[in-house]
Order: sequence, then C-alpha cells, then structure tokens
Amino acid sequence: MLFQRVNDVVYKVIDGTAQLGITGYDVVRENSHSGMIVIHDHLGYGQCSLVVAVPESWIDVSNMMDLVDVALDFREFQHRNIRIATKYPVLSREFLHQHGIHHFTLVKAEGAIEAAPLIGYADLIIDLTQTGTTLRENHLKILSDGVIVESQACLIGHRNAFKDDVKALNTLRQLLEFIDATHNGRRYSQITANIIGDTAREVAEKVSQYPATCGLQGPSISPMFNSSANSNQNTPGWFTVNVVVANENLLAAVEYLRDIGGTQTIVSPVRYVFQHEGETYLRLLQHL
Repeated sequence: MLFQRVNDVVYKVIDGTAQLGITGYDVVRENSHSGMIVIHDHLGYGQCSLVVAVPESWIDVSNMMDLVDVALDFREFQHRNIRIATKYPVLSREFLHQHGIHHFTLVKAEGAIEAAPLIGYADLIIDLTQTGTTLRENHLKILSDGVIVESQACLIGHRNAFKDDVKALNTLRQLLEFIDATHNGRRYSQITANIIGDTAREVAEKVSQYPATCGLQGPSISPMFNSSANSNQNTPGWFTVNVVVANENLLAAVEYLRDIGGTQTIVSPVRYVFQHEGETYLRLLQHL
C-alpha cells in the first residue's frame, strides 16, 4: 500500500511498481498508456470537471466558437498566440484542436492557476473545478461547452499484473464485488412495516399491486407474534412486510403502505446488493 500524489499513482501503475491504483480519471486521461487499464471509472467520490474558463470581462465570449474568434483576434491584432495556463497539456491541446483553435500557447502552471489571468501570465485557464466558487472568486467563467472531462476517483491497474497471478486476480475480484455491491446498495432502502390482513397471500398481493413496492423480486411476508409477557399466542391478522425499494420511490412506497394499513414503518439503508455476477469483474476479464 503506497500513498502517492495523484500523478505518481499513474506512474507507479504504469511501471509495475503497483498492481492497482486509485486516482482521478482526469489524470488517467492525461497520462494514458498502453500498460495501464481503467478497471472502474466511477468510484463515486472526488467528482470534478476539467473546464475552459475565461475572464468575466470577456462579455462576448460564452462558448468555444467565440473563443475561436478571440484566438484569431489575438493572432491578427496583438501578433501573438492566446496564452492558456493549464496542468493538462495533452487534454487541452486535443480539445482545442477539436474546436478549431490552433494558434495558442500552453503555459505550464503549478499550484492555484485561477489567478493567472489576473496576474497576467495567461489569458485564460484550463483547470479542474468542483463547485466553481474559486473560479468566480477570481472573476472567471466557464464556457457553456467548455467541459473537457467529467472526472472522479477511479480504479486503475497494470494490464499484465493479473494475467498469470491467480491469487492477485482473485483478490481483485473480491474488491470489485464489494465496490459493485456498494454502488448497487446506495440506490435502495429496505422498508419494514406491519400490516393487518387475513392471510399472507392477501397482504402480498396488496403490496405487489403498486410498482414502487414490488421490491427487487417481490416482498417477503412474515406472521407476527404477540410479544406480551402474559400471552404466547399468535397475534391474529398481523403480518410484517419487508421490501427493498429504489430510493427515488421511497416516500411513495411508504405512503402506499400507509394507505393499505401499514403502520410502524421502519426504513433502513441497504449496504450491499450483490448481483448474480460481478459486472465490473466480467468486463475486466474481457480486457485481459
């Protein structure tokens, strides 16, 4: 286990020092290499965007087509290329060429480069942003079509590290199983409610009539027992319903269970949902 800077993580994986690495997808795209494979490109945290940002004072510049005109004006009237501060020369050059901008100079920058236009060593910037707050504080605006890469933490690996290492491959399989199950689990909640009814089948039919409470494969129904210290007899007519629902349907599901007599409803987060097969692991095997 090595703790490295995001760029060094990529280098360690490429040269085989590390079999796996977690870094930003923007860094991976900037340093693409045949020896590296992206195993999982959305781990669900560290979200940010690589964007083109220009000074707010450029009121007539709102998209990349406008920037093409600005670059030509710099060339024609100021007799120089437009200067762009960035830490991502490969992605920046590729994006600018795609949009017809060929007369530019990339200025290598370290640290906070949002101040580059204010200081004067660049005319605009291409940099990462998460909320846009820092850009606004430095009087910069993002072009409407200026998002180069949507990035977040991703899992990468050395392409040949697992081909002949069965133990390492099995460890990776377990890791991917938990990652996929965690992502799946975040989408669902488990509802437990008590509902009165004549039979378990009757209660199950009522619950299943509404799409939001059908669950992953239907609800499970269990008879309730009287917990009173003075009686060990079954409490007639009461059943406990357990159903897993999508989070976007959670409130609708709770309200429907209320309508059909549900009470004492409990909602619990779902930690893992394991599918029949690990999708990410199967995709990895195809690449290997």
